Amino acid sequence: MQHATLSAKIPPFLMFTGPTVMPNRDTLFSAPIDKLGDWTFDERVAEVFPDMIQRSVPGYSNIIAMIGMLAERFVQPATQVYDLGCSLGAATLSVRRNIHVEGCKIIAVDNSPAMIERCRRHIDAFRATTPVEVLNADIRDIHIENASMVVLNFTLQFLAPEERQHLLSRIYQGLTPGGALVLSEKFSFADHKIDNLLFNMHHDFKRANGYSELEISQKRSMLENVMLTDSVETHKARLRHAGFAHAELWFQCFNFGSLVALKASNA
Repeated sequence: MQHATLSAKIPPFLMFTGPTVMPNRDTLFSAPIDKLGDWTFDERVAEVFPDMIQRSVPGYSNIIAMIGMLAERFVQPATQVYDLGCSLGAATLSVRRNIHVEGCKIIAVDNSPAMIERCRRHIDAFRATTPVEVLNADIRDIHIENASMVVLNFTLQFLAPEERQHLLSRIYQGLTPGGALVLSEKFSFADHKIDNLLFNMHHDFKRANGYSELEISQKRSMLENVMLTDSVETHKARLRHAGFAHAELWFQCFNFGSLVALKASNA
């Protein structure tokens, strides 16, 4: 059973993250590892991912639930929704639960075979009228079209920084007028005092969720070369450059958060 966490105070209606199953406990880094290497979303990570994400990303349950609420506002009839970097399908399921218009389709994409295998199982476990196409592919190769909503939930940070603008511009081009992009990320901050404060508070959050100093240190070492974070200002600048008329931070907890960017209705 999951240890008591800071998320225990979140109201139950905000806690939907996918299928209601008991997650496997994340103990991947509980013992010393001689050669850490870089982070990969392999079979071992996929097996414990629900527990890992809840205990590592503050506000994750809120973001997933609110993505569904945003879908209810922005998904239009006879359009598509893209979940780019879908992992186990939590955002996809939240969107699908909140689509109340006809003729829609969700396209969920991830380049990890282990994640996609489990995602398909999770999607199939719930009956719904909105079809979901689950693709094992690189999100950079996906053609986005007729999209009323696109979700990048903690995905962009794993692309090389020089590739991020191009992807955002392609998403903008594929959105229908009035469409929305949800962009959730871990942030960095130019103010070093604030950056250190939020960094340390995030580590306090992980300690409170049962992670040891060894686990925190080893995971951080594996991620530091593959997850390169940006400031909120950098994200907003990219979104403006892509063409979005409106972009703002709608959720933040410590150094994690989510932005929503809107394409003009007359674009």
